[in-house]
Amino acid sequence: MLVCFLVLPGPCGAVLYRASAAFADAWGQRGDAETAAFGSFAQRSFAIIDWLPARLTAATFAIVGNFGDAMYCWRTQADKSPDDGLAIVVASGAGALGVRLGVSPAAVGDNAEAADDADVDFMESAVGLIWRALVTWMLLLLLLGLANLVGG
Repeated sequence: MLVCFLVLPGPCGAVLYRASAAFADAWGQRGDAETAAFGSFAQRSFAIIDWLPARLTAATFAIVGNFGDAMYCWRTQADKSPDDGLAIVVASGAGALGVRLGVSPAAVGDNAEAADDADVDFMESAVGLIWRALVTWMLLLLLLGLANLVGG
């Protein structure tokens, strides 16, 4: 969602992102004929808006975590879920932590032995991964701000 602050001026990007997510959740799950067209539009709109932030978040998890495993999980596990953006972020985060999430060892091949099953002990590692990703984005925004001040 931090990307939305960069794309549109001020908080407009973040408000657009949250509004599209709320509409996709509220209207996309309804099955009645009256709201089916709007629900479909809301879900497609959120998928378009979420495309870049989801991939940047997954790439950041790979950079601050285990890069090779994160990319492997992204390629092999992310396409198995209907929710593309969330699946990419979860698969990349699991790979960055070295965790296997609901995938049989036969389905992922040779890298399955290196990954552990997810349990409560991995929560501290997940919090650390999120903090490292957040600090990375804050440093990047700080550097972009300093470059803007110096250059302009």
